[in-house]
Amino acid sequence: MTARRHALAAAVAGVLLAACNLAGARSQAVALPDPKLDIPLAAKPGKAVAVFAGGCFWGVEAVFEHVRGVTDATSGYAGGSRLTARYALVGTGRTGHAESVRVTYDPSKVTYGQLLKVFFSVGHDPTQVDRQSPDVGPQYRSEIFTTGRAQRDVAAAYIAQLDAAKAFGRRIATKVEPLDGFYPAEAYHQDYLRLHPDEPYIVYNDAPKLVELKRLFPALAR
Repeated sequence: MTARRHALAAAVAGVLLAACNLAGARSQAVALPDPKLDIPLAAKPGKAVAVFAGGCFWGVEAVFEHVRGVTDATSGYAGGSRLTARYALVGTGRTGHAESVRVTYDPSKVTYGQLLKVFFSVGHDPTQVDRQSPDVGPQYRSEIFTTGRAQRDVAAAYIAQLDAAKAFGRRIATKVEPLDGFYPAEAYHQDYLRLHPDEPYIVYNDAPKLVELKRLFPALAR
């Protein structure tokens, strides 16, 4: 995600894509079943929060910004302390943080289970360990940070459901942990796809996710 990495992506895009395939990345998003366990739609409009980590936060943020019922998606850091929640430090892979996205949504319009389905189907490849596409390190791990028991139970049940159904070629590597804190990333990381649609990293890694979101979730995408 550094300028140097972006330049490299532009110069050797074909090599990066081939490396992703060798590492197990999917060329297309996967159609998944609905969660058997979910939090029901709320009777009245309101506000709820979910936090997901799935590699570079630019793409994950962009995906959720295009989901109906989501009112805000913010890139940031979770899993470490407030003192180390800075991009330069998180990038060392030694802070405990994962690049994450805080999703604020109306639980009367979209369920937590539906957000999970988007996360696993489109947001990232949940079978990769400590990496996503060209980004490598524990800061790019797949993790769900839950805000309470209900989210924890639904997330754990859905992972077990998908593994039992062998929805992916390998077992899901996504961790599920309680959210201890979320720290918004620096301003230049916010709305990155919208502001930099032609950047090679975005073109090759993140823009295709929006295409897949519309393909797999025509009623949910906006």
